[in-house]
Amino acid sequence: MAPSPLTHNSSLLIIGAGTWGCSTSLHLARRGYQHVTVLDPYPVPSPIAAGNDVNKIMEHKELKSKTPDARSLASAICSRAALKGWKTDPVFQPYFHETGFIVSGHTPALIQNIKEDEIDTTDADFIQLETAEEFRKTMPPGILTGDFPSWKGWLSTDGAGWIHARKAMVSAYTEAQLLGVKFITGSPRGKVMTLVYENDDVIGAQTEDGIIHRADHVILAAGAASDRLFDFEKQLRPTAWTLCHIQMTPAEAQQYRNLPVLFNIEKGFFMEPDEDQHELKICDEHPGYCNFVSDPLHDGEMRSIPFAKQQIPIEAEARARDFLRDTMPHLAERPLAFARICWDADTPDRAFLIDRHPKYRSVLVAVGGSGNGAMQMPSIGGFICDALEGSLQSELKHVFRWRPETAVERDWHATQNRFGGPYKVMDFQTIHDDEWTRIEGGSA
Repeated sequence: MAPSPLTHNSSLLIIGAGTWGCSTSLHLARRGYQHVTVLDPYPVPSPIAAGNDVNKIMEHKELKSKTPDARSLASAICSRAALKGWKTDPVFQPYFHETGFIVSGHTPALIQNIKEDEIDTTDADFIQLETAEEFRKTMPPGILTGDFPSWKGWLSTDGAGWIHARKAMVSAYTEAQLLGVKFITGSPRGKVMTLVYENDDVIGAQTEDGIIHRADHVILAAGAASDRLFDFEKQLRPTAWTLCHIQMTPAEAQQYRNLPVLFNIEKGFFMEPDEDQHELKICDEHPGYCNFVSDPLHDGEMRSIPFAKQQIPIEAEARARDFLRDTMPHLAERPLAFARICWDADTPDRAFLIDRHPKYRSVLVAVGGSGNGAMQMPSIGGFICDALEGSLQSELKHVFRWRPETAVERDWHATQNRFGGPYKVMDFQTIHDDEWTRIEGGSA
């Protein structure tokens, strides 16, 4: 069945008020769409949204090859547009900190992988770091005090740094509201229980309070929760990562300002303390955690189902402290002030999934951030609008298409070219109750 004609008077329903949902609502409003409604079970910023974070990495990599593969070209197009947005869009510009980015490894295989996939060694913008002293000199004295055993890396200062993801998301949400977007959030009013089908198409969504929200077009942008609302034919795997914070003093927070992001592709990364709570964020690096349980929505098949938790496995805390012992041993034993698991949705090839469904033509899916969604915030909504309007550029349309053929006999445990930890996807079901952190104030 053909969808209703798309006009500025069409009713548009966005499911999900996270990074992509807020960005899409803003771009729709800027294009003149008059009837945009957004549903989410939590107020903005949602406590389970991947973008509800004090900082995320922003890195734009130019293409190394003159004949790049389709996915690399699409990634470069998106990150270039995102960087422009972070630098020029007044809604987002205050939240981009172009402090630089260090990518590094500590084994020959990892270092070779960086040379092949991460950087252009002929680009003068990349400064090679060969010794511990060279790493230490990238930041003010007294910050990087570690020995960096066997580490080698590259520093880039152009188009790279970090974003305050939470503030940027709230900024997009606030501006979208000013432009007329209607947000219905919180349970039960904003919690979508099911899509509503009629005449072989989707005509809206029903929330927990029993209300059916009808719309001419539905944009499903609920991140890792999307798989619970729609059959993606195994194209989405909810995958979680782990982050933790260390409390710094106001004086330390001032000392640690404007630092480049330090990222080891196997051990983890850190970014400067946030300006409000003075907490320094550290993430351990690994292929991800899933929560494999029998899923009644998929005939009892073992699938990864997200859940919220403001604690992390003790093994993740140990990996974060191992990263600190290499880089900032003076912080390695400090207590954690905050921790949580952070969910995203992986596609089989880690490319975004932004397309109208081939059968339910009124549905546009906008999912599959695959660990790279937050930094796209200024521009991703524009690409989603393009897909809705049927004008998405060909280089993106092919890569972001509905593609269940890539998920046939999908290996749910595939590491998808991620490193660190035990070099395998881990399962929260194997983490016992006493194997989680016990940070005061965190949720169970």
